[in-house]
Amino acid sequence: MPIDTIYRDSQCEWVDVEAPTAEDLKFLHERYEINNLLLEDTMDPNHLPKYEEDGSIKFFLLRESTELERKNLNTISDISTKIGIFLLDNTIITIHRMKTRSISETKKKVTVTEAEVSPSKIALMIALLIMKSFDDESISLLETMDNIENEIFLKNTNHTSQIRRLYKLKRKSGLNSRVLSISTDAVDKFKLLNLQDSEIVDLKDKHKDVVTDFDHLNIQITNLISMFLALSDQKANQVMKVLAIYSVYFLPITFIAGLYGMNFDNMPELHHKYGYFITLGFMAIVVICTFIYARRKQW
Repeated sequence: MPIDTIYRDSQCEWVDVEAPTAEDLKFLHERYEINNLLLEDTMDPNHLPKYEEDGSIKFFLLRESTELERKNLNTISDISTKIGIFLLDNTIITIHRMKTRSISETKKKVTVTEAEVSPSKIALMIALLIMKSFDDESISLLETMDNIENEIFLKNTNHTSQIRRLYKLKRKSGLNSRVLSISTDAVDKFKLLNLQDSEIVDLKDKHKDVVTDFDHLNIQITNLISMFLALSDQKANQVMKVLAIYSVYFLPITFIAGLYGMNFDNMPELHHKYGYFITLGFMAIVVICTFIYARRKQW
C-alpha cells in the first residue's frame, strides 16, 4: 500500500504507511531523516513494545490485540500486531503491517472533527484504542472461560476437548499479559508529549485496568484448570471405587468356584444330591454378608 497522507493542515500532518516496502522505508528515511534502525524495528513482527528518542524524533512501538484466530500461540505476534508511531515536530507517521481498528477509527475521528488536532493527540487517540482492543479481548476470554466452566460443572462433555480449550485460553491470556506488562514503559513516556495531565491519566488508567483484568483472568484460568483436574481425578476415583466394591463381592465366591474347580475326588459334597445347590446358596450368603458389611462401612 502506498504512503498515504491522512490529515494535513498548517499545524499537523499525519502520514500512514500500511505494509511498507523497502522503497517506502527508504523514502521515509530520506524525507524525514528517520534512523534506519528505528524503521527496521517496525518490520520485525515479534518486536516488543518500547519508546525511543533519536534527536527530535520520538518513536513509540505499541502492539494492538488482534481478532485473528491462530492455531499456534507461541509468540506475541500470534495475538497482537505492532504499530510504529514517529513524532517529528508537526508530523506524525504511523507504520503497521496490517489493517488495525485503532488506525481506522482514529482516521474517522480526525477527518470529521472540527477541533484542533496535533500529532501528540493523534498518538494518544491511537494508544487509547490500542488499550481498548486488549479490554475487548479480556472480555471475550472471560466469556469463553465462563462457557467452559459451565460445561465442566453442569454438562457431561468431552474432557480432552475441554483441557485443550483451557490450555489455549491460558496461552492467550498469558501472552496478552506479557504484551501489556512490557508496554508499561512506553505508556509512561506519553508524559513527554505536549498533552494535558488529564489525558495522560486516562491512558495510564486504561492501561492499568486491562493489566488488572488479565492478571485476574490468569488467576481464574489457573484455578479453573486445577478444579477441572481435581474433578477428573474425583470421577476416576469414583470409578475405581465401584470396581473395587464389585471385586470385594466376587472375590470370595471366585475363591469358592476355584476351589471346586480343582480335580480332587475327596470332596464328599460333590457326590451329595444337593451339593451343587448348597454351594450356590453358600455363595449367595457370602455376597449378602459382604453387601451388608459394605453398607455399614458406608463404602
